[in-house]
Amino acid sequence: MFGLIGHLTSLQHAQSVARELGYPEYADRGLDFWCSAPPQIVDRIKVTSITGQTIEGHYVESCFLPEMLANHRIKAAIRKILNAMAHAQKHGIDITALGGFSSIIFEEFNLQDSRQVRNIHLEFERFTTGNTHTAYIICRQVEQASQQLGIELSKATVAVCGATGDIGSAVCRWLDARTDIADLLLVARNQERLQNLQAELGRGKILGLEEALPLADIVVWVASMPKGVEIEPTKLKQPCLLIDGGYPKNLSTKVQHPGIYVLNGGIVEHSLDIDWKIMQIVNMDVPNRQLFACFAESMLLEFEKWHTNFSWGRNQITVEKMDRIGQVSVKHGFKPLLM
Repeated sequence: MFGLIGHLTSLQHAQSVARELGYPEYADRGLDFWCSAPPQIVDRIKVTSITGQTIEGHYVESCFLPEMLANHRIKAAIRKILNAMAHAQKHGIDITALGGFSSIIFEEFNLQDSRQVRNIHLEFERFTTGNTHTAYIICRQVEQASQQLGIELSKATVAVCGATGDIGSAVCRWLDARTDIADLLLVARNQERLQNLQAELGRGKILGLEEALPLADIVVWVASMPKGVEIEPTKLKQPCLLIDGGYPKNLSTKVQHPGIYVLNGGIVEHSLDIDWKIMQIVNMDVPNRQLFACFAESMLLEFEKWHTNFSWGRNQITVEKMDRIGQVSVKHGFKPLLM
């Protein structure tokens, strides 16, 4: 059995979804209530591979909201993720993906030492961040969407914004090893990590965001959008492919201009309908087939019976692991979302 730990994008979104799912006691309550609300299994899922194999899983709503971070409710946010993990393990789920902010909170607040949650001793091998599959899908989107738009990778400059993060660094490794891109621009806040990544790759130019964006034919955005930062579309190349790998995805509303093509990054489309309702709630265009690649990773691990934390820790994703998860992604009928 596989599991997905997710959360909603805002308090308002959470209230409307609670009403839709039949949890009226959650529907009109404020942030204080959500800080104390327990995790819930709100969806039961059935997925069929193009091989004919069928698996079942659960969606665990963590009741975490991004407002908890914005309003300095850090302890509540941490508690939400750990409680959701314990809830998944208590229900016998073999492999569970930490979606959205779940994996970010786990990494940023170093929860590796927080194994005991009440009477549950967390077995971390039951959990995966899903970042390896996400990075693989974003790289395939770079390759395939650029071809759709007539952008030749051998002549293209690619800027990776958030290059030192878990997904961003993996994307950089893949682009270096598996493509013939002309130039790679590395954008992130931590200069020491940027220099380490540049040394590891043996290439890449370290630039600030304002310097990098006008030079890029392709922008891979896998960082949080800093407050007050706006992207001026007229300063971007045309055509420019902008792959939004963040969560929640909002670049399509921020950057609207002829010649600028925004693609939702890290999204896969399954070849067959999935029996679930949760993707309708997160506003996927084709909710019975489209999903986050991190969620799909737990499905792939269940299909293959790789009950292990395939993606775990910061900057541990290798090109070889991306190849491996990519092969089973194709095998079971998942493909990158394109233009």
